[in-house]
Amino acid sequence: MTPPSPLFRWSAVLLSLSLAACRPSGAPVDRRTPVVIDTDMGSDDAMAIAFLLRRPDVEVKAITVTGAGLAHCEPGVRNALRLLALANHPDIPVACGRTTPLQGSHAYPDDWRQQADILNGVPLPEPRFSASASTAVQVLTSALEGSERKVTVLALGNLTNLAEALQARPSLAERVEQLYVMGGAVTVPGNVGDSPGVNPPNPYAEWNIYVDPEAAARVFETVPAMLVPLDATNHVQVTEEFLQRFEKDRQTAEADFVYRLLASDPDYVRSGTYFFWDPLAAASLAVEGIVTFEPKKVRVVVEEGESSGRTQEAETGHTVRAGVSADRQKFESAFLDTLNGRVHVP
Repeated sequence: MTPPSPLFRWSAVLLSLSLAACRPSGAPVDRRTPVVIDTDMGSDDAMAIAFLLRRPDVEVKAITVTGAGLAHCEPGVRNALRLLALANHPDIPVACGRTTPLQGSHAYPDDWRQQADILNGVPLPEPRFSASASTAVQVLTSALEGSERKVTVLALGNLTNLAEALQARPSLAERVEQLYVMGGAVTVPGNVGDSPGVNPPNPYAEWNIYVDPEAAARVFETVPAMLVPLDATNHVQVTEEFLQRFEKDRQTAEADFVYRLLASDPDYVRSGTYFFWDPLAAASLAVEGIVTFEPKKVRVVVEEGESSGRTQEAETGHTVRAGVSADRQKFESAFLDTLNGRVHVP
């Protein structure tokens, strides 16, 4: 092989020096994944947020609350701020969005919303900062456009805020590195059923999509999603055995808070119908291999009726990567290790 010429070697040296000059001396490269969390601030949302705030490989840039989901706007925002105070991240901006779906009037039962407003009565410290004066759409837009790198979005509630932001500024789709959505039930029954206030009963839809089907349809046609539906979350049930294990393994304030949330409703745990919905979506973002994804074409039913909000496979649907299963053991280990501060990134 012919050795490079002196001119070539000097050019390479000059290029290397030029690139080095562009970076402050000794400045570390931030390899954390920038994330925006859009949430309806139910108790499992709070667990998912606490999990991500403990991840050393994740940078939460903003939290936007949907006022049309589980918690009402004011208590939802306040609980998010209190959770940030607990995790010592008080400077992350928090804002709330509109209080109604884009279309229709689907809503969670009133007593569910009241319970979400108080986070099951589990105590948290007082907020150290106030909510942002901007709207959720404005905060979401600013976080996406202001980041040096594309941002991963984690949606843990109805997709109203995200749909509004994308409608107002379609170019935001290009700023999304990845969109993870906890929502839907593709090949399994939904969880809306005959809940109070649901008329007619709906055996097909999952709550996050049901509350605002129009928003979900708009988002899926705009941004390719990593969908974490009931098909995957059904594999990560909250069990008494796990709760007993967790009781003995809570070494941080965040771990203790999440344990208390899970333990606040023992009847729910014993019922066998309590699952790690939002925490699994958060874990799938941070830990490879916990959820198995497969490409599927999914259509959201926006029309009223017993199928409203259903996420069904259809040739005319939009392509998503949908979770079809989850590794329960791997999830539980990652969940406890992260909350207890045992995760370290080189």
